[in-house]
Amino acid sequence: MRIGVITARDADYHPNRRFLEAGNALGLQVSLLHPFKLWSGLTAGGPLAAGAADLGGLSVVLPRVGATISDYTLTLLRQLELMGLPLLNGSRAIAVCRHKYYSLQVLSAAGLPVLETYLVNSLPGYADAKKRLGGPPLVIKLVSGRQGSGVFLVNDDDPDPLVDGRRLGQVMEQRQGVLAQRFLPPQGRRDVRVLLMGGEAAGAMEITPAPGEFRANVHLGGQGRVLSAKGRLLELAKKAGEAVGLEVAGVDLMQDAGGAWWLGEVNFTPGFQGLEQATGQDIATRILEFALTKAASA
Repeated sequence: MRIGVITARDADYHPNRRFLEAGNALGLQVSLLHPFKLWSGLTAGGPLAAGAADLGGLSVVLPRVGATISDYTLTLLRQLELMGLPLLNGSRAIAVCRHKYYSLQVLSAAGLPVLETYLVNSLPGYADAKKRLGGPPLVIKLVSGRQGSGVFLVNDDDPDPLVDGRRLGQVMEQRQGVLAQRFLPPQGRRDVRVLLMGGEAAGAMEITPAPGEFRANVHLGGQGRVLSAKGRLLELAKKAGEAVGLEVAGVDLMQDAGGAWWLGEVNFTPGFQGLEQATGQDIATRILEFALTKAASA
């Protein structure tokens, strides 16, 4: 059986390497397919996809492009679905989760707890959001980003990155919009990542931010330790995955000093290096086995 992994990264990238290793151990052929080496067509014979990458014999496809996924790649995923190929995850759910504010809209509409957040596309709008949030400190986020990139802390003592930062200034000029969000300080805060497969918890870890860092991310030096997902934590994670429609999801949650849980993000291409290290589980193999189940039921 052949499984395709849609990715712009090479075989040295940790998740891709792990999928290749796990596939070999399972006796599967795992192929890395670069989205920009494929093209789509609508013909009298039906939808097709072709290109430098071979699509023959695929049983299931894993989109592993990340939150910066382009419109082109999203359209390609939809094309593969039209061709009858099962995707883990589907294009509709990915379209929701690729945009941070769009996904928060969906979570909020489902009655799930999200931090007070504003989407602004001008400096007057940003000034209003800062006022509503009670001023600094607050967090600014780009609408898409991965592994903690595109997330900035606004403090009273430092230059405002949205007003004085060239990168964010360009984003505002292009009217892409940025998120202004209430800040939960690391002191007294818990940060948790829950990996869901098929609506059930496949693993969870609590992440401690690196010293001097407000973002809880393993790629930024955060330390993960295994955690049992249960109670309110598990309930919120499962409801979040269901709300956005993901079959495999990395759900980020925060618990404030008062004990209340808040949903951060729901990732459609969850990284699992830190989770494998924290739990000792073979997450890559579990994802491939889940993909096989998806292919068998298609």
